[in-house]
Amino acid sequence: MSLFLKKAKYKNGRTFLSIVDGFRIKGKVKQNVIEKLGYVDILEKEYDNPIEYFTNVVEEMKKVNKFKLPDYINLDEKATNDICTFNLGYSVLKLIYNDLNLKDFFTLEKRKKNYNYDINSIFSMLVFSRILYPGSLYNMVENKNIFFEPFNFSYNDVDRASDYFINFKNDIIKLIWENTKDKYKRDTSCSYYDCTNYYFEIEYNDDDTYEIDANGDVVKDDKGNPVILDKGLRKRGPEKNHRPDPIVEMGLLMDNTGIPLSYDLFPGNESEKLSLIPILNRTKADFNLGRTIVVADRGLNTSDNIIKIAGTSLEQALKNNGYVYGQSVRGADEEFKNWVLKQDDYITEKIIGENGKEIIFKHKSRIHPKTMYVTREDKGKTKAGYDKKETINVDQKQMVYYSQKYADKQSRDREMVITKAKDLISHPEKYNRSTSYGVSGYVNNLKFVKKTGEIADASNLSLNLERIEEEKKYDGYYSIVTSEEKLSDIEIRNIYRGLAKIEETFKITKSEFNARPVYAWTKEHIEAHFLICFVSLVIIRLLQQKMNDKYSLHKTINSLKKYNYTHYISNIYKNTYKDEIIDYLQEIFHIELDKKYITTEKIKNLLTY
Repeated sequence: MSLFLKKAKYKNGRTFLSIVDGFRIKGKVKQNVIEKLGYVDILEKEYDNPIEYFTNVVEEMKKVNKFKLPDYINLDEKATNDICTFNLGYSVLKLIYNDLNLKDFFTLEKRKKNYNYDINSIFSMLVFSRILYPGSLYNMVENKNIFFEPFNFSYNDVDRASDYFINFKNDIIKLIWENTKDKYKRDTSCSYYDCTNYYFEIEYNDDDTYEIDANGDVVKDDKGNPVILDKGLRKRGPEKNHRPDPIVEMGLLMDNTGIPLSYDLFPGNESEKLSLIPILNRTKADFNLGRTIVVADRGLNTSDNIIKIAGTSLEQALKNNGYVYGQSVRGADEEFKNWVLKQDDYITEKIIGENGKEIIFKHKSRIHPKTMYVTREDKGKTKAGYDKKETINVDQKQMVYYSQKYADKQSRDREMVITKAKDLISHPEKYNRSTSYGVSGYVNNLKFVKKTGEIADASNLSLNLERIEEEKKYDGYYSIVTSEEKLSDIEIRNIYRGLAKIEETFKITKSEFNARPVYAWTKEHIEAHFLICFVSLVIIRLLQQKMNDKYSLHKTINSLKKYNYTHYISNIYKNTYKDEIIDYLQEIFHIELDKKYITTEKIKNLLTY
């Protein structure tokens, strides 16, 4: 609070005196009239020099603290729900953000490059906004004043800064690791990897940039392929919801505690199977990691990935890295499928599931030679132009288990597809190549006109009963393969089930963070968008770890969003919301979040700015 004597001069020549408290809200000067004294010419009847007298009064008030809050304001009163003004829920997120040491990093970068704006202020605002108030870059900048501290930059500043964020990606990822590995007890005994895609509401793919020679011609390599300098990111590919829009693929590597380690982006038309090894090798080198067991779903279960991760034997896997992969039962060879269906060697036992309830675990495992077909770039090309393959037999532990719940789900899913297949057979005019997605394997003699996508001949369509009966035999069976021969079947199952955490992480980006469709158009801004999402994910996962997953992420974010203070009087703000999650956060972070009234100074101390 800053008391002073205000002397207001009016057009009639008279001067009016007031005792005023001057203060700032988000950088703007505000004034609160404490007491109206009157006109100087009237006050002179009582005081020889009113201005001098009341100036001294103000000074005495400052010394003896005679200016107090009204009696009905109790700074120790607990908070209740009310109407919001400024968000302070992000103060919890900022505590974790500060743990990452990003402010010092950006301060150093600003000195090096002499940016005309505060890049840490911009980056942190975008992270907090992505978690609490997600939207387009423009919308997040427009809404930046919802936060208490003043983010003094323009949209143009943010737009320019976003061009440079990608230059910091690798440094930021390494910095996060260094500042969290001990404090948050990061565990890389297992590393989980999966891919997902994000769509853009645009019509055309991004173009690749080719190397051009002095004559203006495209340079080609020794195999006759154009030399690509820069690949376009947004390309049409197999989008998981079958949208026709161009997409970008993201590969995410996560540690055993569910916290993201690193990520990569690659064009939507490239195979995710090729993305695992580069990010794994780079992350291990950058973080100086030891042996890790790579866990991935069956889509990444390839011979090349297995050999590059674990080597050609179980003995080599002990020295190299290990793997735990999902394995398709229906897509396996006959020997494997016969082994799955053989019932006399299954073990049935009762175990406690993740929900604390008892479940039946029917399982078996074996160590068995697996034939691998490994790419050898040094062996030349096939007639079709592909790299030649080498056949290698590798021992691996194969585990299969049966789940009645999984069997029921597979049966329900198949019945839905069969219903659609029957409708297609009865009403072929309603369907084309796009709308018949998923049922073509269940309908005999189904062909499409190449140009139009219409069904070519509907006269001989029938239900593929043979396939349906074959699929039914394997309902409920799930197989996992691994290099870790000493792991028990239950341990293998539990490790593999950790993949659900990375699937949940992708859902967070697409639902809570509103990360798709992506509202970014240049490659630099696309990269910046996903870097912001990655750091936001790390912060949220670290927060969940601190909270021991006591509350759902959705409820936690909602509470932080609602935890606001409105300006009440002078430099005092009044709380407008609290709940049990806020109380719990106060307890684990050892900060005061339950005050109904709080001063600007205490808010600044809370936010450390």
